[in-house]
Amino acid sequence: MGWVVMSERELNRIEVLSQVEDGQLSVEAAANMLNLTRRQVFRVLRRFREDGPVGLRHKARGTSPNNRIHDAKRIYALDLIRENYADFGPTLAAETLAERHGFKVSRETLRKWMQEEGLWLSRKQRLKFHQPRLRRECLGELIQIDGSDHHWFEDRGPACTLLVFIDDATSTLMQLRFVRSESTFSYFEALDLYLAAHGRPVAFYSDKHTVFRVANQAAKSGHGMTQFGRALNELNIEILCANSSQAKGRVERANRTLQDRLVKALRLAGISDIEAANTFLGTFTERFNAQFAKAPRRSDNLHRALNIEPDRLRDVFCFRDQRYVGRQLTFSYERKRIMLEESEISRGLIGKYVDTYAFADGRLDIRWKGASLPYSAFDKDQRVTHAAITENKHLSAVLEFIKEEQDKASPKKRRAGKQRTRYEPTGRKSPGRPSKIDAYSARKRAERETHAASQGSDI
Repeated sequence: MGWVVMSERELNRIEVLSQVEDGQLSVEAAANMLNLTRRQVFRVLRRFREDGPVGLRHKARGTSPNNRIHDAKRIYALDLIRENYADFGPTLAAETLAERHGFKVSRETLRKWMQEEGLWLSRKQRLKFHQPRLRRECLGELIQIDGSDHHWFEDRGPACTLLVFIDDATSTLMQLRFVRSESTFSYFEALDLYLAAHGRPVAFYSDKHTVFRVANQAAKSGHGMTQFGRALNELNIEILCANSSQAKGRVERANRTLQDRLVKALRLAGISDIEAANTFLGTFTERFNAQFAKAPRRSDNLHRALNIEPDRLRDVFCFRDQRYVGRQLTFSYERKRIMLEESEISRGLIGKYVDTYAFADGRLDIRWKGASLPYSAFDKDQRVTHAAITENKHLSAVLEFIKEEQDKASPKKRRAGKQRTRYEPTGRKSPGRPSKIDAYSARKRAERETHAASQGSDI
């Protein structure tokens, strides 16, 4: 005799009914224990006496269910998915099969089929594990940088961004700076302070923000390098971009810690603006590093001396570009028309490129071979263009600027698209197209006038 598979409930029934057979329990007590009626207990007891414990086993066990889908349909659905919809999820695949092939099956049944055939992985199976990376060995070898947009002042002030520079070898906060948004000039400001305090590191490690990396690597125009990358190249500092946020986990974890500790420290200090917060960061950084910084594996400091004059450094931390000079000694720059003043130097610049230097304070300098050129600017319409493309990290600062501009003056009336001028009725009715008789009469009248004029001239 082979094994008999039974459930826990069925085993419990065997025990209770055996006690009823032995006279240890009454039928009423068995009914209460098994949650059955007295009548049903007699029926189950009769089956138990006739067939033994096997008689209490569920009759449907081992048989296929009545709503079971035939294996041929299962094979048909999986073949369709494997040939045409291999990258579809179970929900979309079920909808597509019903819409395009008239095959209706629940998404959960299809999910089970696809998992059994290896066509779909569950969320747990798709989970990726990022192996920890060893720290660098020396201070200044690799500096991780990132911007954390957060309500640093809670409800006491607007949200802003904290730029964080952290050393990979020691987890030391090298530089903190509050700015309105994550932009090139804000990173120039923080980098200037970093270089003055520590010198030049070997490399920076960042995310793929457009401040650090050109989004379109296949672009034909441009130099394939951002303004921040160009500045680091002139300073002989390398910039590396992480492929995921986990790759620069030290700065990400530091951001999470700062969003807890720094927010509360600012609250206790009663600080609610960026200027006061930047002053407070020096004291906070010292306490933070004393508690959380690690000792490097090697005592070497790989920071290098800056050795750059202040004037030269100002030319590094700016927006630099080139513009083509037209025949009228003019060129376009940031929705402005720039006109060079006529001189011996500028007259020879037609058809050539001049260098533009845009500084953080709004000053624009035009240079040719290092010499500044005087100029005048036109079309100074400083506003955010309609339907302008704005990155998520700049959205808060852009919206604040828009609100300020809207409070200053009402918007200008602008005509949309290439629509024609709107028709305004004059009240005059058009005479319509002249008839053939009127045209013939006008022609004869013109001939007579011409003939009379010619006779008068002869006299």
